[in-house]
Amino acid sequence: MVLKTIEMDLQYQGIIAAPPIAQDQLYKQACSNDAITITSWRDIWLKQIKANLETYGDFKAKGIGQLAGKWAYKPGIAVGSGPSLKKNALLLKDRGDMLAVSCTHNFAFLEDIGVAPDFYLTLDAGPITISELTEGGKEKPEWYWERTKNHKLLAFIGTDPEFLKRWQGEIFFYNAPVPDQSYVEELEKIVTFNEYISTGGNALGSCVYAAKAILGANPIAFLGADFSFSYTSKFHSWDSQYDKMNKGVIWTLDVYGNKVHTWPSYHNFKLFMDYIAVRVPGQYYNCTEGGTLGAYLEGNIVQIRPMDFADFLKGYKLHEEFIGKCLNTDQRMLVY
Repeated sequence: MVLKTIEMDLQYQGIIAAPPIAQDQLYKQACSNDAITITSWRDIWLKQIKANLETYGDFKAKGIGQLAGKWAYKPGIAVGSGPSLKKNALLLKDRGDMLAVSCTHNFAFLEDIGVAPDFYLTLDAGPITISELTEGGKEKPEWYWERTKNHKLLAFIGTDPEFLKRWQGEIFFYNAPVPDQSYVEELEKIVTFNEYISTGGNALGSCVYAAKAILGANPIAFLGADFSFSYTSKFHSWDSQYDKMNKGVIWTLDVYGNKVHTWPSYHNFKLFMDYIAVRVPGQYYNCTEGGTLGAYLEGNIVQIRPMDFADFLKGYKLHEEFIGKCLNTDQRMLVY
């Protein structure tokens, strides 16, 4: 049997003024899994922070604070690992001096297509991050780890020590706030390191905060921020271990108004990013070209405007087209 590809003319939903959920409820839902996460990981975080401190010494000497304001007054791009990334990742080559911060899960995919973000970022503390860095790659894992020498990493101080050992490029450390007083007290016994990134429990949230609040970029464009499976049940832009892990999923709507399924945890991550866009001043563009970021039954919120990535880039490159016309006396200047 031959399966036919279905062509769909996708149009973004209309714009609404704000999420149709009260801000306090939005935040409460986004953080609903915090207690379980803290209970499961607190001892691992503390153990690995202590181990990394012994290996790298003073975190502040290589803290993310050294990068403060380095991309001030310039656009930034937060690159997630959703299935829509394959639609527009190549355009990152044409971003000029725009900042790009990517989750490390994209490493093999981006390396294979010749795209180099300014920074990679890792948040998760589990050893799964090691296999994820090379997942979907065309080369052997060792090839990708050797290539890390060409890249810079923003790393949570509780990152798996083995991951940091394998990373060969420059590392800048950050801390992540944990809303648990006993954890805070235990951490203070190990180290005081106040260069924090608010994460929302996910690496892409960390990328956004690092790009905007630390590096100073604005506006922020999202790529690969699906927070959902694709229409063909893919969770990433490559064949991954997560594609068949579709138990316990829920249905929600994407930016085109179509039904997609996701995990409750990832829906919470999406709600956190919606909350940040409403509360934190700045401009946000969803250039994912798919997924659920900013999307509701009533429409897409104005605080995260959906836009194709090519159109976002064009807005910063229009002068090239005009100058080309002006300097070419055989053509009339293009006027919109």
